Amino acid sequence: GDAPSDAVVLFDGSGFDAWAGRDGDAPKWNLLDGGAMEVEPRTGDIHTRESFGSCQLHLEWSAPTDIYADSQGRGNSGVFLLGLYEIQVLDGYDNPTYADGLTAAIYGQYPPVVNACVPPGEWHVYDIVFETPVFEDGELTRPAFITVFHNGLLVHHRQQMQGPTLHRQLTSYATPHGPEGPLTLQDHGDRVRFRNIWIRPLERMRAP
Repeated sequence: GDAPSDAVVLFDGSGFDAWAGRDGDAPKWNLLDGGAMEVEPRTGDIHTRESFGSCQLHLEWSAPTDIYADSQGRGNSGVFLLGLYEIQVLDGYDNPTYADGLTAAIYGQYPPVVNACVPPGEWHVYDIVFETPVFEDGELTRPAFITVFHNGLLVHHRQQMQGPTLHRQLTSYATPHGPEGPLTLQDHGDRVRFRNIWIRPLERMRAP
């Protein structure tokens, strides 16, 4: 559907104005007919030129129909809040893999409570509410929290993040960071498509 009136539209199919490549230049991903963008493998991640903190994020994505691998080799990408906290993008339809690498997993930390995947080529919908962590004088005073709906199903309910995303390592908040950062989409070597991306910046939410 259409973005809410108070949303920042990050991608509506018309171009990459809101995005930059890994060197700050224009993204080398593909702009497709029909209002989608497609990862061009090995050109690098892309990120928003603007930074965001606590937010509501909506995006839609589709895995390639050309299947040549399994597990983490099928339709792999990722959505990084603040450029640090990843929600996994993966073709998880009839494709077993490790739990915290499943589609819509908080990568390396928590699996989704249900696999809501649709077949390759169909469109997935992510709706994410992210609460940025709070640091005071270099110390963590409130961790990040994240809520995720995948294709309309709640798969993470205000899950407390253990720290920024790492691969095969325990994470923590040992390195403080600012309250805002770019939204990053990952080039993991697969031609994943994205469309209809918008974000609603939210005032910092208080933990109950």
